[in-house]
Amino acid sequence: MAAKLKKGDKVVVLTGKDKGKEGSITLVMPAKGKAIVDGVNIAIRHVKQSQNDQGGRQPKAMPIDLSNLALVDSNGKPTRVGFRMDGDNKVRFAKTTGDAI
Repeated sequence: MAAKLKKGDKVVVLTGKDKGKEGSITLVMPAKGKAIVDGVNIAIRHVKQSQNDQGGRQPKAMPIDLSNLALVDSNGKPTRVGFRMDGDNKVRFAKTTGDAI
């Protein structure tokens, strides 16, 4: 199935501990059906100090399921994403407004 959300999209979390938080997608893993969103699903990782990096407790964004994310449209509201043909090009569009993304 085609990934309806892409890197750089602004999304809102629909369920879970971070419900209602917004952020932009930094990485999409379509095979696993997950994405990493800035500032969402943060976990603390204990990192050992190395010659180049400082060690300690560092926050890290963990993957979140794509089904728990919704694209934010131009009105600032969550929307579903659809596909349609615009001439010879396949474009994504917001289901609520019908605008191309």
